[in-house]
Amino acid sequence: MEASVEQLVYVREDEYTVARMSADGVPDFVATGRALAGVQPGETLRLFGDWSRHPRYGRRFAVSGCERVTPSSVRAIRIYLGSGLIRGIGPRLAYAIVDHFGEATLKVIDTEPERLTEVVNIGPLRQAQIVAAWQEQKAIAALMVTLQGLGVSPLLAAKIYQVFGQDADEVLATDPYRLIGRVRGIGFRIADRIALQSGVPERSPQRVRAALLDRLEAAGNRDGHCYVPVATLVREAAELIEQDQDLVRPTVDALAAERRVVLETAPGRPGQAEQVVAYLKHVHSREVALTAQLTALMKARSTLPLRSYREDPDLHEDQRAAVTMALTSTVSIITGGPGCGKSHTVKAIATTVRAAGGTVTLTAPTGKAAKRLSELTGLPAMTVHRMLAQQPDPDPETLFDERPSQADLVVVDEASMLDLHLATRLTSAVRPGSHLLLIGDSDQLPSIGAGDVLADLLRAEAIPRVQLTHVFRQQGGSGIIDAAHRIRAGRLPARPGGGGFWFEELDDPEQVARRVAHLAMVAIPRKQNVDPAQVQVLCPMRKGETGATALGRLIQDQLNPAADDKPEHWSGATVFRVGDRVMPIRNNYDKGVFNGETGTVTAVVREERAIDIRTDDGESVRYSFDELDDLTHAYAISVHRSQGSEYPFVVAPIVAESGGVMLRRKLLYTLVTRARAWVVLVGQREALELAVHRLGHPRNTGLARRLSLSLDT
Repeated sequence: MEASVEQLVYVREDEYTVARMSADGVPDFVATGRALAGVQPGETLRLFGDWSRHPRYGRRFAVSGCERVTPSSVRAIRIYLGSGLIRGIGPRLAYAIVDHFGEATLKVIDTEPERLTEVVNIGPLRQAQIVAAWQEQKAIAALMVTLQGLGVSPLLAAKIYQVFGQDADEVLATDPYRLIGRVRGIGFRIADRIALQSGVPERSPQRVRAALLDRLEAAGNRDGHCYVPVATLVREAAELIEQDQDLVRPTVDALAAERRVVLETAPGRPGQAEQVVAYLKHVHSREVALTAQLTALMKARSTLPLRSYREDPDLHEDQRAAVTMALTSTVSIITGGPGCGKSHTVKAIATTVRAAGGTVTLTAPTGKAAKRLSELTGLPAMTVHRMLAQQPDPDPETLFDERPSQADLVVVDEASMLDLHLATRLTSAVRPGSHLLLIGDSDQLPSIGAGDVLADLLRAEAIPRVQLTHVFRQQGGSGIIDAAHRIRAGRLPARPGGGGFWFEELDDPEQVARRVAHLAMVAIPRKQNVDPAQVQVLCPMRKGETGATALGRLIQDQLNPAADDKPEHWSGATVFRVGDRVMPIRNNYDKGVFNGETGTVTAVVREERAIDIRTDDGESVRYSFDELDDLTHAYAISVHRSQGSEYPFVVAPIVAESGGVMLRRKLLYTLVTRARAWVVLVGQREALELAVHRLGHPRNTGLARRLSLSLDT
C-alpha cells in the first residue's frame, strides 16, 4: 500500500525505524522495520510487509521493503511540501501552493517552476530557492535508491550529496574510495563494499592503496599514532582486504614515491631493534615543522619587558620556581595534579608581566577550559582557535596591541589536549622572543587527535619544566583530590571522611545504566537542590548499555520526552527536540561556537531545515539539518569530550563491557578530576580495579626524538 510518513517515533542505531503513517482509506497506523531507514516525515512510500500485533504496542505493519513514490493526492502533496523536506516551504506556503495548483503541484515545480511566482508571497528569490531544494531532494532520493541497491545505508545519501553534489553518482561508479575521510560515517569497509559491488577487482592497486591509507588514517584517528611500523601497516592492510602481504608491500613504496607517505627509520620499543615506519605526508610535515618552530622559539632572545621582579612570599617554593622559569625561559612547562596551585601560579606570572607593561594572552584548547581559566585567574582568556583567528585589535583591558598570539607571554592551559595539528598552528603564530608557557596535567588523557605533544615535550629534557606537587585545596571536594592522587599513584580510591567521592557497587550493566540515570536526573538534584543540568554523566565508552549513546537517549527520554506540541527532527538515529541539551563536537568559526560548549535547542525551523540553539553564554546559533553531525546531545558524553571542562557533579558508569577496552588509569583520572563538588562512580569493583591498574599503550610519535636532536645541536 501507499502511505505518507507523518512522524518518526523511534530510530535505533542499527537503523530499525518506527514511524507513524497515514494512508487513504486506512486508519493511521505504525510501521516498523529496518527497511524504513532514512525515511522522513512528509515522504510517500509504497510499503511491502505484513500486519502484526505487538504485545505492548498493538497492531503495526512490519515493513520488509519500501519504495519512495511521488505523492499524487492533494492531501499527500500538502503533507510532503509542508513537512520541511523542501527548504523554503513551510506549512502555510504549502497550503497556498497546493490550493493554487492542486494535483499538478509537483509537476509544475518539476517542469514549469517559473509558474511558482503565480502564488502570493513567492518572488524570484524564493522561487529559485524552492527549485534548487527540489532538485537537491530528487538527486538525494535517486542516490538513496542507488545505495540500497549496493547494500549500503540510504542514510548516507544526503551526506554524500552534500560533499560531491551532482558528481556523486560518478564517484560511486568510478572511485568509491574517494568517499573515505570526506563523508562522515564512511570508512574503508563501506567504500570497499560499494567498490566491489561496482566491479573493482579484489586485487586492484586502487583497493590496496585505499586499504593502506585507511590503516594509517585509522591509526591517527583511533589510537592517536603519528606513524605505524611498516611491518604492522602491511599486515593490517592485508588482513583488511584478505590478500597476501606480498601484494601489499610494493604499494607502500609506490605511495612513498608519490610522497603520499613518508618512510623513516625510528627506534623500536625498549629492547627492540630500529624499524622502518610510515607517516602520512601531512602528519610528518607537521611533526617536522613543530620541531623547527619550538627550537626557534627556545633559541630566540627574550623580548619580555621585564628587568627584575620581586618574589611573592605567599607562593609555595614550587610555585616561585615556576614563576622564575616562566619569566626567564622562552618555552617552558608547568605540570601538576588537581589542587596544586597551577591557576594561582599562572595568575602570578601574568600579573607580573602586565605590571611591567607586557602583553599577556591566556588560552586553552576548548571554550569551557578557557572560561574556567579566566574564572580561576580573574584574567581574560580565549580558545587557541579564537586566538589564531584574531586580527589586530587594540584592547586596553587585555593589553593586546598586536595579534593575541604575538603577545609577550602566551599561556596555554590544558596543554595535554594539544594534538599535533593544533600545536603546530599555535607555535607558528607565536613571535620569536615571546614566552610560551604550557600548563597541563601529564596524567590526564592525551589529545583526541594524533600526537602526544605535552608528553613528548616533557620527554625532551632541554625544555624547562616545573612540577607542582604541594596540594593546597583540602576543604570542600577534598575527597575528589584524594581520589585523583590515589588513582595517579596506581591505588584504588577510598571514600574519605570529607566526602566528594563515592563508589556504588553494582554488577549488572543494565542496572548500572538505570542507577546512573536516576542519580543524574532525580537523586542528586533532589539531595543537592540543583537543576539536573548541573549533573553531568560521563562515560568511558560511547557504545554499549552504559555507553554515552544509550545513556544519553535514556536521560533525554526522561527529561525531555517527545510530545505532540514539541517540534523535533530525526537525524539518523538521533532526535533533536526543543529543550534538548546539546554540545558542538567541532569548532565552527563562522558560527562562533567551539568544541565543548553547551546550549539548548530553542526551535526546529522546518521550512528552513534548521534548528536554533541558545548557548549557555546567551548566543543564538543556527545549524542546518545537513550540519547536525557537528552536534551531540550533552546528557551523557564521553570522558574524552569532557576534557578541559569542570562540572559541579559528575556521575559515571564503570563496567567492563566489551572487555573494558577504554578503561585505563588516565581515563579514570581525567573522569574524576572533572568534578568540582561530587563524583559518583557506579559499577563493578573489578572494572574500577582494571581502570586503576591498566596503563594503556604509548602513542607512536617522533616529536620527542626530533626535539632532543634539534635542541642538542
